[in-house]
Amino acid sequence: MSTLNEKHIQRIFDKLDEDGDGLVSLGELKGLLDKIGACTDLDELQSLVGKTSLNFIDFSLFYEAMVKKNNGDEKRKEENNLEDDLVEAFKVFDLNGDGFICCEELQKVLSRLGLWDEKEGSDCKSMIHMYDTNLDGVLDYEEFKNMMLVSNSEGIPNL
Repeated sequence: MSTLNEKHIQRIFDKLDEDGDGLVSLGELKGLLDKIGACTDLDELQSLVGKTSLNFIDFSLFYEAMVKKNNGDEKRKEENNLEDDLVEAFKVFDLNGDGFICCEELQKVLSRLGLWDEKEGSDCKSMIHMYDTNLDGVLDYEEFKNMMLVSNSEGIPNL
């Protein structure tokens, strides 16, 4: 949901205020919410709003709360998509499906991707050791995830 300026919010408020009393009733607000696909019943709306009608300030605050909620939902959706992508990427490197990425698996996948040059010889053990927080010699999913997120935030190319 994109944000609107106060002038646009005022125009929407004025349109909803069908009887011109300076208040938008819950019925009028419900009509708008139904039109935009945010259907709710009047009891739920009243418990959410806490009033039977809204003046312009209340309506503006309600609008801002809706925008924040929607933006939060979008952020959670993006985070879930990122998590799904990381799980799939982990599976690519975890060749034997044991839940860990060992040196051999890392080297095989990097070789297939053309990112491994034995002559220049980056050592897979040292690559894993950088992110192996429990020092077991392999990367579990959480360690892999941390590696990928750190790599992305620092502008370092991912594996």
